[in-house]
Amino acid sequence: MKGLKIIVLAKQVPDTRNVGRDAMKADGTVNRAALPAIFNPEDLNALELALRIKDTNEGTTVTVLTMGPGRAAEIIREAMYRGADKGVLLTDKKFAGSDTLATSYALSLAVKKLAPYDLVIAGRQAIDGDTAQVGPQVAEKLGLPQVTYAEEILSVRKGRVTIKRRLERGVETVEAPMPLVLTVHSSAPACRSRNARYTIKYRHARTLGELQDTSEDYLQLRKDRPYLTIDEWGVSDVGADVDQLGLSGSPTKVRKIENVVFTGRDSKVISGSENDIEALMKELIDSHTIG
Repeated sequence: MKGLKIIVLAKQVPDTRNVGRDAMKADGTVNRAALPAIFNPEDLNALELALRIKDTNEGTTVTVLTMGPGRAAEIIREAMYRGADKGVLLTDKKFAGSDTLATSYALSLAVKKLAPYDLVIAGRQAIDGDTAQVGPQVAEKLGLPQVTYAEEILSVRKGRVTIKRRLERGVETVEAPMPLVLTVHSSAPACRSRNARYTIKYRHARTLGELQDTSEDYLQLRKDRPYLTIDEWGVSDVGADVDQLGLSGSPTKVRKIENVVFTGRDSKVISGSENDIEALMKELIDSHTIG
């Protein structure tokens, strides 16, 4: 069949394995400057599914779309090193503080601008929110069918996709028409490593914002090799209504934040004896940790 046009939604997230006392701001948003930034793990699973389709369907292109600050271009380059063809960074101060509703609104407008497309693939959820809402909300705003918890693409033919889904107590095989939105479960295959040839080819790929700090020679290189351009879009580029963006467009409000940071003295070693286990359960119930 003819090549497909695939859009992968990806997010640069703070590494929540290293959460400290300063991980949250007073307004309830994540203090991203306090945590190292990484490629959201399940979005890497989504990228791998897209690349596997590309491997078996000649002419397929994979575009990575991410929303975030300028440094989020790092994950677009990382995706290109692994086999993606190009990327778009959706960035603007007016996007700051967006919850899932505002984020899905902005992403859906960007996806519309990238039309036509056959598949929109995203990770099930991001580790900085764990809501699993953005992918389904994008599908609703685009008016597209959606399949969640995807684990494997079994076939793509005649405008239809056959997908294996990972459920809580087993698996399910479903078929859906394209265009289609997929969200990918963490049990899907891990993403491939960087390809040396792609890493050399795309190592100078930059957004317009990043180019402002580069030399004149580099600008000429970009002109000679247009594939090194990472598109950078703001609010006006996608025609967004600013009232539906950022904190003002986000109905989700954080009422209270409580940081719980365990230190060495908070740890306890218990044996497998019934008395130790019973004492631990009593302590957890008394402190309302459980029960």
